Amino acid sequence: MMGPSHALSGAAVWLSGSWALQQFYDYEQSPLALAVGTAVCAGGALLPDLDLSGKVTRNQGGATVARTFGVFSLFVAEVVEKISLGVYYATKLSRDPKRNNGHRTLTHTIPFTVLVGWGTTTLCATYGKWAVIGILFFMIGLALRGLFDKWAERAGWLIVTLISAGAAVFTAANLPGDRGYPMIGLAVGVGSFVHIIGDMITRAGVPILWPIPIKRRMWTPISLPDKIALRAGGRVEVVFVRTALTIVSVLAALGLVAPSVLQRFNLDL
Repeated sequence: MMGPSHALSGAAVWLSGSWALQQFYDYEQSPLALAVGTAVCAGGALLPDLDLSGKVTRNQGGATVARTFGVFSLFVAEVVEKISLGVYYATKLSRDPKRNNGHRTLTHTIPFTVLVGWGTTTLCATYGKWAVIGILFFMIGLALRGLFDKWAERAGWLIVTLISAGAAVFTAANLPGDRGYPMIGLAVGVGSFVHIIGDMITRAGVPILWPIPIKRRMWTPISLPDKIALRAGGRVEVVFVRTALTIVSVLAALGLVAPSVLQRFNLDL
């Protein structure tokens, strides 16, 4: 799947999950916490594609998300890609093919989603608002790049960086630590997992079962059958999948805010 579809899927899952928690378990979130969770989950849904690097010195190529913060994020993607490729060769078995890049390897596995979710929560709990600012800055930037791809491309990485920094500082100053911090880690982990599921329904698939060996392969790609699998960037994804994800997001958001709005209206009336 392409970047905007991944980001939309993260937002849709977080909003619909939040609606279900509120509807069936009376778990309410403040508007700020809800907005932050949605943005972080959308950003987390792009995080695994930081293993697709480009030409750092030329500020070209790579995944769309790798260009979020210009050369800096391209460099991060280059490092992540090399680490992923190194882990691939360190753990590959006899039937795993040779590779010249690490895309759709380490960052597209369940252990990675658990690691980034747990690591995010640990950083926030240990270092407080400074860690929160850094994590929110990065995740909000990824979300902007994914959810508003065309705008972000026109505005440029500097504008995206400035908006992300301002939003991160404002959020860290107003988000309570008792419930807000753990939710940030959960949102990153959930977003990364949603990304893996999104890529698993394409023809290339992902090694979601790593590190479980299957028929002398450690990195077995799991995907839908070719007849029903999505083609990344194809009409079905761009038109139908994105439309469905947008509808789910809007309906879930309305379901979350409608009760409080109606209650306030009745009180004022």
